[in-house]
Amino acid sequence: MFQMEKKKKLVVSYKNCTDDVLEAIKKKYPNGYSDYVMKVDKPNGDFFYAITVDTDTISYLVKVDVKIDNLTDEEFEKEFGDDGGSSDETSFGREDDNLDNIEASEGSSNSED
Repeated sequence: MFQMEKKKKLVVSYKNCTDDVLEAIKKKYPNGYSDYVMKVDKPNGDFFYAITVDTDTISYLVKVDVKIDNLTDEEFEKEFGDDGGSSDETSFGREDDNLDNIEASEGSSNSED
């Protein structure tokens, strides 16, 4: 009976990967791996984010750093919104505000025809 060899399974940090593993990552994810990151739950309730990659003999779970945007609207405004400069609403207005202005000006130009 044919019996397949099972690959060794390892969990490693991206920063500790060998050149072979890094090359396998580049080959498997040529456009980046951000869409393939998964959350891995640990038995103690902690978690980490990882991607998978295989070499000929080993199947890797590679821990990767993930930056999560979890600022509230208030925190975002405090951090990025108020730079102390002028607040010209027209340059940073909502997109549909500009559409209303365009439609209004088109309406007035069409009446002249």
